[in-house]
Amino acid sequence: MSATAPRYLTRFQCLADTCEDTCCAGLVVPVSDARWKVLRDAVAGGPDAARVEALVLPDPGSGVGAEAAYIAKREDGLCSFLDARKLCSLHRAYGEAVLPDACAVFPRVATRRAGRLEVTGSFGCPEVVRLCLLAEDALEPVPVDASLAARPELARALGGEDAADAWTWHASRVREVALSILERREYPYASRLFMLGDLARRLGAFYFRGTEAFAREGGEAPRTGNPTDAERPGTRDATLTSPPAGVEGARASDALLSSTLSDFDAPSTLDALHAMVSSVHLPGGPWAGICGTVLRARIDGVRGARFQAWARAIQSAYGGASAAPDDVWALYSERRARLEPVLGERIEQYFRHHAVNHWLRTPFTDSPSLMDYVFKLTLRAAMLRWALFGHPDVVALCEDPSPSDARARLDAAAVECFQLSAKHLEQSPELHGLAQGLSGGAGPDALPRMLVLLQGV
Repeated sequence: MSATAPRYLTRFQCLADTCEDTCCAGLVVPVSDARWKVLRDAVAGGPDAARVEALVLPDPGSGVGAEAAYIAKREDGLCSFLDARKLCSLHRAYGEAVLPDACAVFPRVATRRAGRLEVTGSFGCPEVVRLCLLAEDALEPVPVDASLAARPELARALGGEDAADAWTWHASRVREVALSILERREYPYASRLFMLGDLARRLGAFYFRGTEAFAREGGEAPRTGNPTDAERPGTRDATLTSPPAGVEGARASDALLSSTLSDFDAPSTLDALHAMVSSVHLPGGPWAGICGTVLRARIDGVRGARFQAWARAIQSAYGGASAAPDDVWALYSERRARLEPVLGERIEQYFRHHAVNHWLRTPFTDSPSLMDYVFKLTLRAAMLRWALFGHPDVVALCEDPSPSDARARLDAAAVECFQLSAKHLEQSPELHGLAQGLSGGAGPDALPRMLVLLQGV
């Protein structure tokens, strides 16, 4: 099987005990039946047999299958098998084969699309964040050996020959257009997110999880390819109405999908959307209030000392937990105005690489709609902007952006912000619940509501 990965992942090596964080904290580690047996056999009759029996606990919720058990955590949230040097005692004593799949694979994420293996990295790992954000060529796709995935047999199957429905069948085409939009650096990053939102709006009437707009009689698979001129819808307004049902409706849906995706290759479409979002100026207080709300919730819910120190420093940099949102917005705006003329291109690279890696790593088909996915990406971007300009080292650079090591200091702060956010904010119930509420369930009003989040992006 052919395999590809972004170039940064070919440069990755685990930093082990020299890493500023540990992947053995905060997450529940499932253990499959097969790996549980390998581990038990490896420790049988030895000094670790009793520890394994005591600390690998059956998971009554999963039964026999992929998650038959899980590893207990210590009171501080760390894995019970982590030793004093921040190394895995099981790996050190018995080798990689005894590790649960989640431990062996992390920070790699493997997906099989149309018979091709794609390997990407998780931003929960600081070294992945460093390699992905800081090198200009980090996301260039390169051929790799399938062994880079660590356990390629675990790769998730999506799209192409593995597609079960039109939602996943067409996903690669939609993703390709989305990635091309994110790379359009002639437009501000906020404009690119708005373009993705408009793409999601236009597709949302007929392309979503569970759609039957592409269905044909007899269960015929969705058709790919470009529409003929006769099939191509003649007006933009056609995107606002679901195509008719039946075979003709399926043909119309195919044509409408192709036509819409083609529109987002056209400079006239992108220019119009950029002009539209650039003309909107909303108060920034609500944006600052949203960001502060998410962080306050996570301060109460995350025990890790590193996260607590980072989060409280950001909160303090904006005037504390009770600071008025309008005052927070004023501080943020002032800092951004000082730093971006000097280091704006570097900051743009962070956010572009973050978004592209997210599209590569996390299938949008896991969401109920493309709008849901884009809205949450926009909320993540807002949180990251807010956190970055509240980082104490960035606050200092905003006061004096001229030191010779300014870029290195900004890079270090960005790596910390993006990694801790990925690990403790981006997958939190608080953020997902807030996104659902703000977007109105990613319904027809979601795109206008995105404009609030874009004010600070």
